[in-house]
Amino acid sequence: MLDKLRALVAQTSLTLSEQQLQQCIDYVKLLDKWNSAYNLTSVRDPQEMLIKHVMDSLVVAPYLSGERIIDVGTGPGLPGVLLAIYYPEKQFTLLDSLGKRIRFLNQVKLQLKLNNIQPLQSRVEDHQPEQGYDGVISRAFASMNDMLSWCRHLPAPTGRFFAMKGAAVQEEIAALPDFVKVASVQALSVPELHAQRHLVILDPC
Repeated sequence: MLDKLRALVAQTSLTLSEQQLQQCIDYVKLLDKWNSAYNLTSVRDPQEMLIKHVMDSLVVAPYLSGERIIDVGTGPGLPGVLLAIYYPEKQFTLLDSLGKRIRFLNQVKLQLKLNNIQPLQSRVEDHQPEQGYDGVISRAFASMNDMLSWCRHLPAPTGRFFAMKGAAVQEEIAALPDFVKVASVQALSVPELHAQRHLVILDPC
């Protein structure tokens, strides 16, 4: 599996150390192990997880800015765990409302020695941080409008929203609320994934 991941990363501009590559593999092994009991992802094959979870998360890394990031609706830690592996110097809050996912993420934190992640069980509207985040990222929300309306209170005044989307981003952009503006739309290339991916970066107005 390590050779496979190495080959996938080589098709991108990303640079990961051997330790980071191993952490990604260890994450997939944990996800596979816990998945049978906790049903954390519909992807059952670890080789497929490398593409649909690991690489799909890592390709947004070059566009991420700020030191304090919150991953809203993180599920089993996507993209937050992978981004935390890539950026050990940044702090990631992984927010999800389901206890089983948070238990899994606490295990990930322990076994992968990821001291820069903080799993947090909460509904997004109930999480009132003392200090706003530099970045609010999500790949789980059905629409950008939902993400923005529920997460509006989370970024710092200079913070940004990072919305991971599939193909039809223009329709959603046309319907955005007036308290944000689009900074950029990045087309993402995920090796061996036959689907379109985009990262929409938004600034509060």
